[in-house]
Amino acid sequence: MTKIVKTEDGSNTLYSPEFNEHYHSTYGAINESMQVYIENGLRYSKKKILNVFELGFGTGLNAILTYIESIKSNLKIKYHTIELYPIKPEIISELDYSKQFSLEELLIFNKMHNSCWDTEIKLSENFIFKKIKSDFEGFVYNEKYDVIYFDAFAPDTQPNLWSTENFLKLYNSLNPNGIVTTYSSKGIVKRNLRDAGFKVFRLPGPNGKRHVIRAEKV
Repeated sequence: MTKIVKTEDGSNTLYSPEFNEHYHSTYGAINESMQVYIENGLRYSKKKILNVFELGFGTGLNAILTYIESIKSNLKIKYHTIELYPIKPEIISELDYSKQFSLEELLIFNKMHNSCWDTEIKLSENFIFKKIKSDFEGFVYNEKYDVIYFDAFAPDTQPNLWSTENFLKLYNSLNPNGIVTTYSSKGIVKRNLRDAGFKVFRLPGPNGKRHVIRAEKV
């Protein structure tokens, strides 16, 4: 059974016994998402109008943090995210981000989770959201993206998702100078990204983690 786990920055994440994985770092779920995806991806892009793609909607933490950043920095974002194993609504309600987010932000968070699959919804004047129930390998890219959050379970758990073949799909789905950012800095991940054509940068990780990766389309 999926379990709620409190991380060291006070925010909650989930543990999946099926995959024997936590959805975020136990050293700090929000800290990890902010550094890996917002700081290393969204902010690094410098664009004010972006298409963002997330592999692994999961708890929705990356999505709500991106929404908040869109308000803070006046970004216009179209956000697409795929998920093959949606979390049950009763578990989402137990995550309890009331100490981390405002009431308005929590309402948006709930709208993301309660929205219909495969349907775009407008969450603000500058934020369009769509979640897609699909696996990564079967997903067909009909749009080009500027930033990709690669937030699948770890390479040891889902090695097929971290293959050169799948990274090549990401490369081809990106606009020029597009970015992929991920929490894993394993050697096989770096090699496969390079083999797919990316320029790979190893960056300092959040508390408790030595390194993370940003890969850029060249």
